[in-house]
Amino acid sequence: MRNKTLWLKSPAAIYTGNILDAGNGLVIKGNKIVELVPSGMKPKTAIDSYLDCSNKVITPGLINTHHHFYQTLTRAVPGALNKPLFPWLKYLYQVWKNLDEEMIYTATQLAGLELMLSGSTCIADHHYVFPKGLEQAIDIQVEAINTLGCRATITRGSMSLGESDGGLPPDSVIQTEDAILQDSQRLISKYHDTSDDAYIQIALAPCSPFSVSTELMKDTAKLAKENNVLLHTHLAETEDENNFCIQQYGMRPLDYLEHCNWLGNKTWLAHGIHFNKDEIKRLGQANVGIAHCPTSNMLLASGICPTVELEAAGCNIGLAVDGSASNDCSNMIQEVRQSLLQQRLRYGAEVITAERVLGYATTGSAAVLHRSSLGQFAIGKQADLAIFSLDELRFSGVGSPLDGLITCGASQVEKLMVGGKWLIENNDHCRVLSMDVMEKHKILAKKIQNQTFV
Repeated sequence: MRNKTLWLKSPAAIYTGNILDAGNGLVIKGNKIVELVPSGMKPKTAIDSYLDCSNKVITPGLINTHHHFYQTLTRAVPGALNKPLFPWLKYLYQVWKNLDEEMIYTATQLAGLELMLSGSTCIADHHYVFPKGLEQAIDIQVEAINTLGCRATITRGSMSLGESDGGLPPDSVIQTEDAILQDSQRLISKYHDTSDDAYIQIALAPCSPFSVSTELMKDTAKLAKENNVLLHTHLAETEDENNFCIQQYGMRPLDYLEHCNWLGNKTWLAHGIHFNKDEIKRLGQANVGIAHCPTSNMLLASGICPTVELEAAGCNIGLAVDGSASNDCSNMIQEVRQSLLQQRLRYGAEVITAERVLGYATTGSAAVLHRSSLGQFAIGKQADLAIFSLDELRFSGVGSPLDGLITCGASQVEKLMVGGKWLIENNDHCRVLSMDVMEKHKILAKKIQNQTFV
């Protein structure tokens, strides 16, 4: 259908991500949106075919801003259950140090499929574990993602401080700083696409302030600036982290971030929970992005992200499922519901609406990842979209289809389009067999979980 027009006609509800009226659907041509059809109107564009969406909800493709795909191999591992962040990490690093190439490829495919089946057209991952023999982990991830056909921002993570230097991870999964910087440049040169319709982009992402040196934080910021790529890290996830930074560096995490030349609009942070009022103001002034991870924050009892204050200050808020060992799920549309419920505990039902949290997952996430052609429906934007069917028991009797999509607990798309191509139809991927990936993934998960701790 590259040169033909398709009308997505008469949806039960459509979320555009802006104030434009598309009540009677969208017209797609090639990889772009060419017309929004207002309520009660017909397209002005000549139509080659149409799809009846009368009992469906259409949204822009959801955009996940933070994940650790490899962690799908360690969901609900008994030794890591019921622990806060630092003890949880200490245990799981002893498992993750046994990752291999086959595990990375399969975990990336499986996590990507989960995200796509739940409405994601653009996915982000933060991989920072590089045991010996897994130096090409990012290349393997790009290869796996290309089989799925979705867009991705892949971050080249890093850890240079092991247990022997006071860090959390075992020494076997860290790398030298020269190796990290050289590989970062290699990956940017090889894979980073700056075009409007880019599928693969690269960002640089030291794991956290307590897993790399100050020198590496500064050198990474310099390298990112030279290559005009984004920076990403975990920050202010727990009070333990705040205390660690004060003890280690004599300053709070945000002060340390600024000290390392990271406080700018090309930076986005995972979690962003434990900021004071002055820090929120500074983050907003710098236009720093925030990957809001409600389920992970609840599972590890880390806290609640102050989204409303951060947004009011000038931050872009994106949504993220986080790793599948701190969430045990990679479902984006369910994460939208989790955000609605969690944030209402802090701000109330009048402030946190279905449209607001859908905005986090679409326009907000697109802004966080600097993907201006994604996240909303407007003429000239990329034809990335999710279609959810209301033909399920959970939606029976729903009065407002758009609100019901979130409050009634949608879990899977019927169709998913990326760049004008249908990649999910009839609730399954058109190229990759989910059952085959899952069977392989189960074997590899059992293998890594059963390996002896040494």
